[in-house]
Amino acid sequence: MLIGIDASRANLARKTGVEWYSYYLINELKKIPLLRGDNFVLYSPTKLSGELAILPTGWKSEVLSWPPKYLWTQIRLSAETFFHPPDTLFVPAHALPIFSRAKNIITLHDLGFEKFPELYSFWHRIYLRFVYRFAARHAKIIITPSEFTKKELIDLYKIKPDLIKVVYLGYDKNLFHPLMDHEAMKKFLTERQISEPYLLYIGRLEKKKNIKNLIEAFLEASTENEKLKLVLVGGPGYGYEEFSELILRHQNRIIHLPHLTPKEISYLYSGALSFIFPSWYEGFGLPLLEAMACGCPVLASSTSSIPEVAGEAAAYFRPGDKIGMVTAIKKIVTDSHLRQELIGRGWVRVKSFSWQRCAKETYQILIAS
Repeated sequence: MLIGIDASRANLARKTGVEWYSYYLINELKKIPLLRGDNFVLYSPTKLSGELAILPTGWKSEVLSWPPKYLWTQIRLSAETFFHPPDTLFVPAHALPIFSRAKNIITLHDLGFEKFPELYSFWHRIYLRFVYRFAARHAKIIITPSEFTKKELIDLYKIKPDLIKVVYLGYDKNLFHPLMDHEAMKKFLTERQISEPYLLYIGRLEKKKNIKNLIEAFLEASTENEKLKLVLVGGPGYGYEEFSELILRHQNRIIHLPHLTPKEISYLYSGALSFIFPSWYEGFGLPLLEAMACGCPVLASSTSSIPEVAGEAAAYFRPGDKIGMVTAIKKIVTDSHLRQELIGRGWVRVKSFSWQRCAKETYQILIAS
């Protein structure tokens, strides 16, 4: 069996959640001994780089050049999978090609654009709606990262439950773990002019992540603790202009770092008083695992898939309840016993997740198709 994988997102230089999922999943799939007769091909618009380019026996790369910036999947990958189809095509992130003669398997991560359309730009919403509905009609199997997303697909798109498989995501155990090199962390914080104590957010700075409420709640909760900082890590997204002025006005207390390496992010988790995840809607939430693995207590919104992922290893608030968020921030800042309890629960909880497990379960779905 020839299994093709869309590696376009995994090969991007700057990655967020779905790109990291694609990257780690592909690299872990490469470690699984292939069954006799199985082979993999990675499709990408540019030459694979870094660890992705290291291909074991039974794996190969196909660079499908496409000078235009857009529509690589819809045109170039479509042509390849129509004229030279693999037996199975797996798309871990993005969209199915329009014309494909392979058996299609895709991971659909969340339906936030359906439940909260006002949190997305008009054209992005239209695009995602087309992509998801097309996948619902043409995918043989749909993988979701949570039972929550599976239920959303069944409720909103009326997909048969047996066509949807839940495979939880993992985290990089080599990067995210209890800190050993405290001097390196201190050096990084000093270089970035970050003083402790601080609260931490990791993710795109956009409307659907509820950043405006987070900033306002932080400022109110810390009126009597001016040494407390809020560190925001991530690039601007849709709706950033609604709270960018707030960040500038309070830049002595709110530190925005657009892009960091995963190692640098691990230092921030390790030094933070708490990781705060205030999203309106998540299909999974990779930073939850990373924070727990680093021993950083988690404070999160009680919506969508977040309680499914974090379980009892997080303290929760309702994302639309700013007063509740203020109360939660004050408590986690002042209650050291709560922080230690959440750290302990986090280390237990995170043991249930790994990229190795994610890859093994995904591989079984691919070869069974």
